[in-house]
Amino acid sequence: MRKREDESLGGALIAMIDVVFQIIIFFVCTANLQDSGRDPRIQLAVAPHAQLVIKKDPREIVVDVDSHGSVTIARTPLSSGQLLHVLRKATAEYGRDVPVIVRADGRASHEMVRQIMDASAAAGIWRIKISALKEKGG
Repeated sequence: MRKREDESLGGALIAMIDVVFQIIIFFVCTANLQDSGRDPRIQLAVAPHAQLVIKKDPREIVVDVDSHGSVTIARTPLSSGQLLHVLRKATAEYGRDVPVIVRADGRASHEMVRQIMDASAAAGIWRIKISALKEKGG
């Protein structure tokens, strides 16, 4: 009798371990998807007195500007006209309150940031945030 109890517990235990491993694999695979569209080469400027973002809007459009002035969204290079088209499409789909986050390299020219702000204004978007680091090294 005792052998059958051990066999039934062993089968349930194996199935439970299998499910736990599948859950772990799922979380490992999806953990970095949120940041996968961000360019790791961009070194943000430091703004020690800036407010931290607590709640993110899922509709936000993150626009990266590297140190050479190249503008990208989700690592896709865009010209000024293409950026305006993307922003107008977002406005048509989500409304004028869609937020635009500008992640500019600390060495990038302010001219490129101004062009992104101008394109946002032309698309009717006024919720623009500039991304920066709270402290150096983060």
